[in-house]
Amino acid sequence: MRKLALIHGPNLNFLGIRNKEVYGQDTFESINQEIGKEALEYNFDLEIFQSNHEGEIIDFLQSCYGRVDGIIINPGAFTHYSYAIRDAIESISIPTIEVHLSNINNREEFRKTSFIAPVCIGQICGFGKYSYILGIKALDDYLQNIKHS
Repeated sequence: MRKLALIHGPNLNFLGIRNKEVYGQDTFESINQEIGKEALEYNFDLEIFQSNHEGEIIDFLQSCYGRVDGIIINPGAFTHYSYAIRDAIESISIPTIEVHLSNINNREEFRKTSFIAPVCIGQICGFGKYSYILGIKALDDYLQNIKHS
């Protein structure tokens, strides 16, 4: 079974509590349960990590090196200013997909810039919790295609 790391950045543990009009009613726990079911459908053993601290996310990313086949990350606000998370993703060379619940390109000006996306194989945003599901499908397709290349 392939290994998939799912990383949730700051404030995502408050899903279902904060800004429901932007992020929806679903709780952090219920979203993770749905992601877990979908991951199994695609033959992924899922490891979920959440932190509000940049350094902890970097430590976790580095711990993925040589251990996981792919990463899905919602870096939250770190998307827009964390060169350190960007560099960590680039250094581990693991196929990574950046996801966001909201459409970051349709929000405040500062949210339209991602320092993470350029070192990822792709970015999915604006589909609510389904952004994660689409990320799993895209990662599965990517991993299957690189094995057959």
